[in-house]
Amino acid sequence: MSRKRGLGKGLDALIPTGEELPSLGGGVVQVSPDNIRPNPRQPRSDMDKEGLEELAASIREHGVLQPLLVSKNETGKGYLLVAGERRLQAARMAGLINVPVIVHQVNERQRLEWALIENLQRTDLNPLEAAGGYRQLAEDFNLSHEEIADRVGKSRASVSNTLRLLKLSPAVRQSLIAGEISGGHARALLALRSARAQSAALQTVVQRGLNVRQTEELVRRLSGERRKSPPPPDRPPEEIALEDQLREALGTRVTIKRSRRGGRLVIRFYSDEELNALVDQLLNRSTEG
Repeated sequence: MSRKRGLGKGLDALIPTGEELPSLGGGVVQVSPDNIRPNPRQPRSDMDKEGLEELAASIREHGVLQPLLVSKNETGKGYLLVAGERRLQAARMAGLINVPVIVHQVNERQRLEWALIENLQRTDLNPLEAAGGYRQLAEDFNLSHEEIADRVGKSRASVSNTLRLLKLSPAVRQSLIAGEISGGHARALLALRSARAQSAALQTVVQRGLNVRQTEELVRRLSGERRKSPPPPDRPPEEIALEDQLREALGTRVTIKRSRRGGRLVIRFYSDEELNALVDQLLNRSTEG
């Protein structure tokens, strides 16, 4: 039975003890940064300059405390970076002659997986960068959403919802990257099918500073859906908080609707893949045989 990889466990999560990985060096060795070529499948497209400068300052004083993960270059000359893009760039900024590395022979899939996992562990990819990494795993290596979720330590619903962000209009993507809107705003705007409608709604969201709930209501109006009756003014804050917790846990819009006797819990989904992911999550189905 395979052991599921979790996040936040440092280098151990990148080199799972249950996997057989052929080591070329057997331990930590010192390598010139000039002999390390960047990972061509690095999912992060933009690095925070200020954060890199702070890391470089720390490296000048303390050195690189955690080794980079590299593999031998296919040409036989130098190394190919697997994980540690920020540390490599910061070490170059700090003027280091050598950096500590661990050498392993890995395939293309592992290079992408480990680069993605490392970034999620340490610096949080923006949602679109994560979506791009997931798409590479799905398209290049024919992995299902469930298999991707297992490798990066996320829920299947989270992976599916993140991948949906790739359907956003260019204007909404740019706004998400710039931090003008959140992933919740972006998922709400996805309900609008055309790029023009998404971009028009985006302008309203940004100009009025709408929150996620207000954005969902705007999208409902633009989609021609019947407007919800406003919630009663004495709606318990605990109920609103529970709705938010469910929305965060399931990665989709969740609404609690009270009636005289009980009520309804409404969970939205936007594709068969998302429905299957939600069913698995709600029924707590095991992903292992």
